[in-house]
Amino acid sequence: MTDDADFFDESNSCYARWVAERANDWYRRHPWLCGFNYVPSTAVNPIELWAADTFDPRTIKRELGWAKELGFNALRVNLHYFAWEADPANLNTRIAKFLDIASGHGLAVMPCLFDDCSHNGKQPQHGKQDDPVPGVHNSGWTPSPGHALVVDEVRWPLLAAYVTETIEAFRDDPRILLWDLYNEPGNSGMGEKSLPLLRETFNWAREANPAQPVTSGVWTGDTAAAGPDTLNGFMLTESDVITFHNYSEHDPLLAQVRQLKTLGRPVICTEWMRRPESRFETHLEVFRDEGVGSFFWGLVNGKSQTQFPWGSPVGAPEPDLWFHDLLRRDGTPYVAAETAFVRDFIADVRRAEAAEKAKRVAKNVTRRKT
Repeated sequence: MTDDADFFDESNSCYARWVAERANDWYRRHPWLCGFNYVPSTAVNPIELWAADTFDPRTIKRELGWAKELGFNALRVNLHYFAWEADPANLNTRIAKFLDIASGHGLAVMPCLFDDCSHNGKQPQHGKQDDPVPGVHNSGWTPSPGHALVVDEVRWPLLAAYVTETIEAFRDDPRILLWDLYNEPGNSGMGEKSLPLLRETFNWAREANPAQPVTSGVWTGDTAAAGPDTLNGFMLTESDVITFHNYSEHDPLLAQVRQLKTLGRPVICTEWMRRPESRFETHLEVFRDEGVGSFFWGLVNGKSQTQFPWGSPVGAPEPDLWFHDLLRRDGTPYVAAETAFVRDFIADVRRAEAAEKAKRVAKNVTRRKT
C-alpha cells in the first residue's frame, strides 16, 4: 500500500479517505465489474453460512462454478458479527477458504461486515438457525451485529475487534475487491440511530489500513440533498468508492447513476434486480454504458427464499414470476432465455474489452518503435 500523502484527504473526519484520483485509478485497473450477491442455497442467513458446523465449501464451489460459466467476475457476500463472536480464532480460516474457491473461479470478493436488515423482525442468535418459514421472503435473515448492539456503546470494543481483526487479516489480499462496511444502515426502523456506529466502523476500518477501498452504500432517500450529518451524506462523503442500491425501473436507475457520477468517484450498484421492475434485459446496458459496476440479488435460489417478494405471507404459493434469483438449486436457469441473455451480454462486453486492450498494446508498441 502506498504511503504517498497525495493519495489522502485529511480534511475528512475519517483518516485517510482515498482522494478521487486514487479511487479512479483503482477502478480503471479492473474490467467492468459484473457480479452478484451470494448466499449459498444451503444457508438461511450469513450466520449459517459462516458457522463452523454449517460452512459448506462443497456447495459453494459448485455454485460459484455456475457463476464462472456465465462470465461473472465478482461477488458480494455478508459476513456476520455473531459468527465471529462464536469462533473468532477460526472464522478467518473459513473466510480464506471461501476466497480460495471464489478466486479459483475468477471471482473477486466484496465482504460486508455489518447489516441493519431484519426481515420479519428477527434478531441474531447463536447455534442452530431457524428453518425457513414456507412462503416468506428471507425469513431467517438477521442483522449484524443486531439492533441492540448497534446502540450499546459498552459492547462496541468487541465490534471494533471484529472489524479490525477481520480487515487486518485480509488487508493486502488481492482476492478482496473492496470492503462494504455496513449494509443499509438505518433499515428496519433504526434510522439515524445507526449513524454513530457507522461513523465508528469507518474509523476502525481506516485504522486497519486496508489496501482495498472501503464503502457503505446509500440505499434510500434523495442522495442529492443529503447533508453531511445524515446517513446518506456521511456515506457519500466518507466512502472511497460510491456504492448504492437501486431496485427501481430503468429511468430512475439511470437518473441516480448520473447523479452519483457527479461526485467524481467510481460508482458501483451493490444491489439491484427485482422482477418485474428491475430486469437484466433493461438494466445491464445502463451499468455497461455508464461504466458502473453491478451486483444483482441473487445467484442461486435456496433457503433464503428470495423468489418470494418482500412481505410475502406465511404459506404463500410459489410465484409465477420470481422476485430475485437467477438459477435454481440444481443450477438450471429460472428462465433459460434470461440466463442466455446474461451470459451473452457479459461475453460481448469481455470481447469488447479484449479488443480495446489489444488496440492499446499495439499503440504502445508503435510508440516505442518510433
